Amino acid sequence: MKKENMILWGLTVLFALLMSVPFIIPHTGFLALFGIVPLLCMERIADMMGKRRIWIYHYSAFVLWNAITTFWVCNATVGGGIFAVLANSLQMSLIFGLFRLSKRKFKGSLPYIFLAVAWIAWERFYFDAEISWPWLVLGNSFARTTWAIQWYEFTGTLGGSLWIWACNLGLFGLFVSISDGSIAEWNRKARLAALGGYAAILILPFIASAITGKEYKDAMTSEDMLDVLIIQPNIDPYNKFQAMTQAQQNGVLLSMAEKAMKGRKNDSTASPLLIVAPETFTSDIICGEYSRSRTWKGFTSFLKDYPNVNLLFGASSYDYFESADRPSHTARQLQDGRWVESHNSALITDGTERTEIFHKSKLVVAVEMTPYPAIFCKIDDLLGGVMGRCVGQDEISLLNVRTLDGENIPVGCAVCYESVYGEYYTDYIRKGALAMTIITNDAWWGDTPGYKQHLSYASLRAIETRRAIARCANTGISAIISPSGKILQPTPWWEPAAIEGSIPLRDDMTFFVSYGDITGRICSFIFILLMLALVVRAITRR
Repeated sequence: MKKENMILWGLTVLFALLMSVPFIIPHTGFLALFGIVPLLCMERIADMMGKRRIWIYHYSAFVLWNAITTFWVCNATVGGGIFAVLANSLQMSLIFGLFRLSKRKFKGSLPYIFLAVAWIAWERFYFDAEISWPWLVLGNSFARTTWAIQWYEFTGTLGGSLWIWACNLGLFGLFVSISDGSIAEWNRKARLAALGGYAAILILPFIASAITGKEYKDAMTSEDMLDVLIIQPNIDPYNKFQAMTQAQQNGVLLSMAEKAMKGRKNDSTASPLLIVAPETFTSDIICGEYSRSRTWKGFTSFLKDYPNVNLLFGASSYDYFESADRPSHTARQLQDGRWVESHNSALITDGTERTEIFHKSKLVVAVEMTPYPAIFCKIDDLLGGVMGRCVGQDEISLLNVRTLDGENIPVGCAVCYESVYGEYYTDYIRKGALAMTIITNDAWWGDTPGYKQHLSYASLRAIETRRAIARCANTGISAIISPSGKILQPTPWWEPAAIEGSIPLRDDMTFFVSYGDITGRICSFIFILLMLALVVRAITRR
């Protein structure tokens, strides 16, 4: 291999490593602030060498980054994992390809501004796309370095993406100025301005985080608190019904709850308590006909002895229809004239048998939902029904903790994958949630970085909304997360565990909750303008 090729491949690999470490090793988010520079250097050097097919290098860089950080998806589905890596990398590479195209039409720093806003516009679009996998949004690099991004309560995660691009482009610009000798032509004031500007972009967010975070240092204490009991039953989802019946699983959960609630039995003076159980704990819930579920009957019967206690749990739930024709694209036929639609749901109930239900809306592509159902459900029927067809709600709704005096305490419940979507998550707060819960089942991925990354994203949601979270994971990691994103009482992986604690009830709204993703909207607008300018220049020069 030629020396020049070795340099290009070395920079390609260095980019992938620097950008992967923050997602795997705690407190290393700062690496993302210069992790993109090797990729930009690779592109510049290759361009200066007159290299052709540079896309091979940048596509390989993105494949390596995606593979190192999200290889664990293959533990649940090999085909899905490979597709996620290759397809996500392809989208990143297309954005980088647009940037290279813009260099032919724009001069100076404009192509690099185009690259940054195009990337952030894509990240924003990815949050709402039908086929969505925004796991590697750049701002997520700081999910395990939360002390540095307390200001996400103003900008959300895409503010972090903008910061990362600004730092990388600033440092790359200095490197270019040094390498081509142009910095020698600058006067002293220009040099100080360049260095001072870069230092300000790099350092000021850290200072802002220290100032902003100070307000939430003691945010876990409040006049209004809700007691929570988080149950981690640790049931292997791959052998869920081979090893244990649903009745046995219910027994495990209730025995753990009973053990933790000693002294509460028949105590009508006890403060309100919310028990949180994991996602898809049971699969025998028929929507609107809860009394047909043995799990529901067992839970409500148990809760009759525990006044002021509510139980929130996850379930695979179903709606049945009698119809001569298919009632919807997502409905599956059971027999002639009988159809079923499935949901991934969260339910809350108590000893009075009052029950509320919420259907997960942000569904995992292929595993839970079929994208563009009018087209792909027909294809899936021909394949024998291999894709999931869960149906979510059109909009978020809350679940209420009911107290003995008839008061409702509204809480939000993000089901698994929903905790990755920052702006979507704020809808819970706008609907009036005073606290948040997250229920999930991360066991599908095994003991890999996947479940740790998923936990860390909950910290981002806590900072953005300043709501405490009671997080329940079937096999771990369960935890209480403070409004500053601090993970409290984390449980061990793959062990039964119970967490007892209290979370504050808050009704304030952060800037991000009130006004949404301004960073993403502004970058999307600038991208559209630059894209139009690029098209006009391409047409006029032709």
